[in-house]
Amino acid sequence: MALIQQSPIREVSGIDEEDMERIRNFLQGAVYCWCKNQENRWFSLRDLMGGDNSNWDGTPLSKLYEKHAGLSDPAAIEQAGKEGGWLLKRVISDDRRRFDTRIAELIRQYLWIPSV
Repeated sequence: MALIQQSPIREVSGIDEEDMERIRNFLQGAVYCWCKNQENRWFSLRDLMGGDNSNWDGTPLSKLYEKHAGLSDPAAIEQAGKEGGWLLKRVISDDRRRFDTRIAELIRQYLWIPSV
């Protein structure tokens, strides 16, 4: 079980359950790929997505940006990034594997702790 209970896990609203499930599954797959290929390296949502929130086209995460489309582009990107981070935290929390967490570069990062 993850070690991320130091802070609350926030809920994301305004996304239907089917899209939410797609987002969680997508993030879970990204976490598995990272842990397999980048063992012993910290990661954040930014790392999993290869940069910033503008790389979300064609992924389930684009629904988060679309939800905030009425905002200016930078504000929509910022809010979608926050909510994406909240969803990643939920995915990590629900994962059966163990992770450590920290705040670095103003974002939450995770590190998989393999079983001994």
